[in-house]
Amino acid sequence: MSEALWEEHLPFMKAAIEEAQKAEAIREVPIGAVVVLGSEIIGRGHNVRETTRDPLAHAELIAIKQASEHLEAWRLLNCRLYVTLEPCPMCAGAIVQARISQVVFGTPDPKAGCAGTLMNLLQEDRFNHRVEVIGGVMQQECGTMLTQFFRKLRGKE
Repeated sequence: MSEALWEEHLPFMKAAIEEAQKAEAIREVPIGAVVVLGSEIIGRGHNVRETTRDPLAHAELIAIKQASEHLEAWRLLNCRLYVTLEPCPMCAGAIVQARISQVVFGTPDPKAGCAGTLMNLLQEDRFNHRVEVIGGVMQQECGTMLTQFFRKLRGKE
């Protein structure tokens, strides 16, 4: 990918990181996501599983729901999703179902990543929709945030 295209993704990944910081501020795993249409953020979300006691309260799902409400449509055609951590199977399924065009993620997830690490649900040929995937945007920042969070957590246990 050219440097100009890479630079285009940075403001939106920074917005996803800001969402992740909101999660961390309430002692949630720091994962954030934004949905973008054109150059406008139309959905934002951060992890709130612990706070809400809801296993579905992942950053991506919250951002997708907000974007759908904004567009008054379940199809998020021509939208891009930026997320600090590679999507899990549940979120990857929702991304495909929402018809999101592109996913840009920060750091891979070796335990649950379904955008190429463990499997690639986003580009599975048997589905009726495939998503363009770009990984590693601001990977160090996204990965460091997660690593530091879990180190602090383990230090308190």
